[in-house]
Amino acid sequence: MTDLFAQLRGKRVVCCVGSGGVGKTTTAAAIGVRFAVEGKRVLVLTIDPARRLANSLGLETLGNKATRIEPAQFQAAGLAPKGELHAMMLDLKLTWDELVHRTAPDAARAKAILDNRIYQKLSTAMAGSLEYMAMEKVYEMSASGRFDVVILDTPPTSNALDFLHAPDRILDLLENDAARIVLGPLLTAGKIGLKLFSLSSTYVLKTLARFTGAEFLKDLAGFMVAFEGMYDGFKDRAGKVKALLAGKDAAFVLVTRAEPQVIDEALFFHRALAEEDIKVAAVVVNRSERDPRRYGGADTCEGVREALSLAKIENAGAPPLAERLCQTLDEQARLADLDRREVQRLEHALPGVPLVTVPRLRRDVHDLQGLWQIDGWLAAESE
Repeated sequence: MTDLFAQLRGKRVVCCVGSGGVGKTTTAAAIGVRFAVEGKRVLVLTIDPARRLANSLGLETLGNKATRIEPAQFQAAGLAPKGELHAMMLDLKLTWDELVHRTAPDAARAKAILDNRIYQKLSTAMAGSLEYMAMEKVYEMSASGRFDVVILDTPPTSNALDFLHAPDRILDLLENDAARIVLGPLLTAGKIGLKLFSLSSTYVLKTLARFTGAEFLKDLAGFMVAFEGMYDGFKDRAGKVKALLAGKDAAFVLVTRAEPQVIDEALFFHRALAEEDIKVAAVVVNRSERDPRRYGGADTCEGVREALSLAKIENAGAPPLAERLCQTLDEQARLADLDRREVQRLEHALPGVPLVTVPRLRRDVHDLQGLWQIDGWLAAESE
């Protein structure tokens, strides 16, 4: 059995990656609880609007500012943290705005960008925008010195490259040479005042305007003019983010489930990370089925009938209750066997990569106590 936390101690950033619905949010929260109990100042950052993290940590809401989980909430769960646990849910638009304010040379330039309609679309709907801002917020929080470790619940994507290459895609948009060539006259006019410029003065722009609209072209030119001179700042920041994630201070935890398609996606994630020279610290297989016959109790129909008799439960029905329970045990055992085979396939495909299996628990995890129960499995303390 692998102790996940042995692979993560000493890291400043932990990224939980994987496809959607595999339990990344719960895994990130459980890691945060464990490190806080051990004495670290921890921030768990999520992009999940479904509020699963807030609910698990006993909070009503989460915002773009770090919210501390009070010691009383730990005490209610029977825990005594030596450190601190904070949580935050990424606000995409607000994080973009903060980055613009931080990068712009003056307040007037920042206002010109924030008021631009192209920027307003870019900051909320551009492909890769969420991933880029998640990385930006991780870097900001890690560099602030407020936290010993920042844990990121990454965006739910089926393609790891979306997550890894989002900064490049955004930077390409901000410094688009082709757009600058086509919009050249507009960009020149933008520095003097677009109201003085007529689209009819160039054939290319006039033709484009018929498809996109003149206002769109003027907004685009105004956006590029406002960003003039800021590209290097964005590029430098993106470079620092990449260096942090690819460096020794960061760890990637690949979260998956024991289902054929999901395991295939996990293997793809692993290959994509390897191509970026990013090593996976460990793999967590969530909600795997357990064979009930391996954990004591009645495991034959005769044993089930005897157990019902001892519990004074009538073996009634058609077919009798004991037979139905035996059928359930058989079905559960088959499901467990299927999951076990998928876990073995994962182990064979990723030799040398630490692997942790977390079984399906008796109830959904929605509080600190449930997260601590998961920690027992992640730390290889449960059996």
